[in-house]
Amino acid sequence: MNTRSLVSLALLVGVGAVLSMVIPGIVFGMKPDMMLTMMFLGIILFRDVKYVVILGVVTGIISGLTSSFPSGLFPNIIDKVVTSFVFFGLLFITSKLSKKLPTLIILTAIGTIVSGTVFLGSASLLVGLPGSFTVLFGTIVLPAAVLNAVAMFILYPIITSILKRTNMAHSL
Repeated sequence: MNTRSLVSLALLVGVGAVLSMVIPGIVFGMKPDMMLTMMFLGIILFRDVKYVVILGVVTGIISGLTSSFPSGLFPNIIDKVVTSFVFFGLLFITSKLSKKLPTLIILTAIGTIVSGTVFLGSASLLVGLPGSFTVLFGTIVLPAAVLNAVAMFILYPIITSILKRTNMAHSL
């Protein structure tokens, strides 16, 4: 593992943690998870299975610790690990297209929907939901998918520009 890559990934996760702490809870204390956008950026920029594992586990733990959802630690860990591999698989399937911003925006929205579905499903099984699955999906997951897609549209060009100048990303 490359130390510079790990530092870059740590910075992305740190930014995601700060954003997660700042964004207030919307419905039943739940809020959009900006850690996902940072995890997706890390997977896009450093396309390697070992980084996907690290990002999934670390993002899941930090998301769980900063979650406003009651007993959200384990659902967050399950969600992020599963979502990181699904997102990596989607990048692999779309290979050449996945280097273009419109594709990445769509994949981010899909990844967020996958994440929300896995989170709500695992939380429902492990600790219960504070509302119905449908209400939480419609009021939290779908708006989060839009928010994360917009964040990817804004952040991807900025971060890739910085990483190109510093020669830190593998796949640019």
